[in-house]
Amino acid sequence: LRIVAFVGTLSACIKNTATAFVVPFPSAINTHKHVFPHCARDRHVCRAEFKNPTAGEESRKFRRDVFTYKDWVESRKPDRIYRKLGSTLNSGVVKGLGKELTIVAILSTMVIVWNSLLSGGWVDFSGVGHDPLIEGLPMIELPMNVFTLSSPALGLMLVFRTNTSYNRWAEARAKWGSIINHTRNIVRMGEAWCDPKLEPNPYIRAELLDNLSRAVWSFPRSLTRHLSDSEEDEEPFKQEVREKLKPERAEALIAARHRPCRSLHDISVAANAIPMPYMRRNKIDKSITVLIDDCGACERIFGSPVPLVYTRHTARFLYVWHLLLPFALWGAFDYSWNHIMLIPANVFISVFMFGIEE
Repeated sequence: LRIVAFVGTLSACIKNTATAFVVPFPSAINTHKHVFPHCARDRHVCRAEFKNPTAGEESRKFRRDVFTYKDWVESRKPDRIYRKLGSTLNSGVVKGLGKELTIVAILSTMVIVWNSLLSGGWVDFSGVGHDPLIEGLPMIELPMNVFTLSSPALGLMLVFRTNTSYNRWAEARAKWGSIINHTRNIVRMGEAWCDPKLEPNPYIRAELLDNLSRAVWSFPRSLTRHLSDSEEDEEPFKQEVREKLKPERAEALIAARHRPCRSLHDISVAANAIPMPYMRRNKIDKSITVLIDDCGACERIFGSPVPLVYTRHTARFLYVWHLLLPFALWGAFDYSWNHIMLIPANVFISVFMFGIEE
């Protein structure tokens, strides 16, 4: 019975804490239904079923990748560069830049119209040159030195944002990994140290261990809900909690103002009920304390963005820099018909520069 209780409680804990890393389905999010179980086994199945997630804010719900061995093999194939280049137009980042790229293309076109058609003269399809439509209008150009001198500063600001974003992601992933490890430890210690001498009835011991495992499961699930949008996860959370916990505990957890703290309270109560020496119970309490620290760290990361004054200044710098760039690139494309190559060149540069900011 002890072995059966341990296997059941530990598998339940591991299985349910791992669901926080599953890539959610768009239909599951929109209809408040939970993800299908096979997503936890094969991430490519989920991607195959939903090939075109909405770009922009909605696509962030599909950027929760957890690699398996097959994913690492796929990511280091020799043709990975060609596959990544081939999927550029399907990139969620590129799709999310539609407005910015449209503005850049329109502005580049306006520069061509002003400097060629209106003020500098233009060439028709037969190669015959024509005078400008409006005599006396000045051509608008900027020296490239302005952008050469300012580009290192812009690059440093973008690099700082990129490094800061990765550090925040890495810390959040480390904290969530710590949560998984310590929830496993709590269940392991509870089962291993459940003393039959203090409680000889095996059915009572199994029930106490089951209560502990369910309380442990409720913490990462509550924290996931605490850090996500109510429209995305509230109904699935209520449904799962009512399925896995006893009615009184489920309703108390749902009604709690701070659900992760309520879950930690339930873990402490369940651990305290396990028949074991108090010195070993202190070991379990240390893991619970770590869970509290990890919860606070997740809330800190979630609630404290990169300083807004910095991100706003970087965005303004980048946008002004790119909107003025066509005026500096005008002379570089005098070999092309009416400087027409200015448009795709400026859009191409904008894709990657705005993509970093995005």
